[in-house]
Amino acid sequence: MTAYWISVYQEVFDQGKVDAYAQLARPALEAAGGTFVARGLPEQTYEAGESTRTVLIVFDSVEAARAAHDSPAYQEALAALDGGARRDMRIMPAL
Repeated sequence: MTAYWISVYQEVFDQGKVDAYAQLARPALEAAGGTFVARGLPEQTYEAGESTRTVLIVFDSVEAARAAHDSPAYQEALAALDGGARRDMRIMPAL
């Protein structure tokens, strides 16, 4: 079953670390089977919506997304991030 990896950047403390993370994370997640569907700031928000950077990646399954997260290549990206941002990251199965 398809799964979605959703990351919301609630606060950026060090843009340089975020950039270093992005340079490593994208190829690591794509190599693990992820497809980037959307990333950036929202065009419109409603209700309690916040204008925060959001990333949406599709994987073939929750297991594939978990494996991508736990992979050595993605762990290297997380090490580069090193507290440079506060994020809400979740993996959700499709309906």
